[in-house]
Amino acid sequence: MATASPATTIEDLHADMLTRALRHLDGPALAAASCANVHLRSLASQPDLWCDLCLATWPALHHPRLLRLLSFFPNSYRSFFSDAFPFPSPLTVIPPAAGDDEASLPSELISAVDLQHRGSPILSRVLETDTSTAWFRGAHFRLDALDPKDSSLPTLLAAATPEDLTLNWIFIDPHRRRAVRATSRRPVAIDKHWITGETVVRFATVLGDGCAIGVVATCVEETGQVREVSLTAECVDGVCLSGRDGLAVLRAAMEGSRRREEAAEAERRLWEEFSGLRMRRKEAVSRREQMVDLVCAAVAAAGLLALFAVTVFR
Repeated sequence: MATASPATTIEDLHADMLTRALRHLDGPALAAASCANVHLRSLASQPDLWCDLCLATWPALHHPRLLRLLSFFPNSYRSFFSDAFPFPSPLTVIPPAAGDDEASLPSELISAVDLQHRGSPILSRVLETDTSTAWFRGAHFRLDALDPKDSSLPTLLAAATPEDLTLNWIFIDPHRRRAVRATSRRPVAIDKHWITGETVVRFATVLGDGCAIGVVATCVEETGQVREVSLTAECVDGVCLSGRDGLAVLRAAMEGSRRREEAAEAERRLWEEFSGLRMRRKEAVSRREQMVDLVCAAVAAAGLLALFAVTVFR
């Protein structure tokens, strides 16, 4: 009677073959593979796997300073990926930092910005921003990836559609070695500028009911040039946060948990809910102002009538 041969398991495959297969996985799948068993965890934890994955996901990381910086992250590129790939969880907007708390805000931010169309690169920039100055913390929280006066503005590919644009804007705190994704990957809204006719593509991440971080990419339809890629942080009333408040929000997002869902529809739904809430608040403020105007008009009219009556019956 023939003896049945033992079943072949994945651990029987040569390590080089398994490593080659792991290189074809994306980040979430590679992380899941590392949880299967001890052997796969050892192979999936190889730093070069996560390095290649990060560089393929975010081409801006090829910048020499970032290559040096990420090597000092805890667990190197794997730690960076777990920080930067998932979206930050909604958080409660914290009040303006003051006194000793202000010293804990990031004193420098590095932005890795990649704008692509169906995987083809359009813009790849690294911005280094000194956020420790009183000017930055007192002004509006706004960063521009492009200089509108630049004669070599990036150009969309032929037949490119705004709906197929993807954006990665990653904030990195080089001193605390933490990172966070700033916006959605896919557009949450596409509009036409009512004066210039330019296409305005908006990417956004809603951090709770009180705050959202958004990037506006403005495209000139006639030339295909991308004229503006700017990031702002604004509250639900539509007011841009100050640099100090924006840094406080980013610090909380970096230190907070991450969401697991990656669907573009979820980001678009959150933005629509945020925009609807902002519109309702504006309408409520407008109604209050109209009521105040009516009361003031009524008081003024009553005063005029009283003055008229006093003059007539004196």
